[in-house]
Amino acid sequence: MALVITGGIYMAAHIPARVSLALPIGLLVAAGALVLANLVQLARLRKFAWSTFFLVGKWSLVAYLVITGMLEYIFVLDGTRGSTLAIMTVMLAIFALDVPVLLAFSVARYQPVDEATR
Repeated sequence: MALVITGGIYMAAHIPARVSLALPIGLLVAAGALVLANLVQLARLRKFAWSTFFLVGKWSLVAYLVITGMLEYIFVLDGTRGSTLAIMTVMLAIFALDVPVLLAFSVARYQPVDEATR
C-alpha cells in the first residue's frame, strides 16, 4: 500500500505538468507483485476464520470502491488523461483491494476458527 500511495503522491504532485512515468510504473509493478504474493499467502491458510474474513472484507470493499470511484471521478473531472489516468486507475484499484484485505485479515485472525476449516 505504501508503494501505491508513494506513486500516487508523486504523480499528483506533478499534475497538470507532464509526469515522468518511470518511477510510478516501477512502484506500481512492485505493489502489484506484493499484493499478489500477499493474496497467495493468505489463500494458503487452512485454519482461519474465513466467514469473518469475507464478511468484513465484503463491506469494507464496498466502502473502498465508493472512495475509489470518487477519486477516479476527481481525476477525470480535473482533466487527467491518457497513460497518467491509466496508471492512477490501476493504483486506485490496488488501493481499493489491499485495504479491505488488510482490514478483513486484521479482524479475522483474532476470531475463532470456522468449524468447516478445522
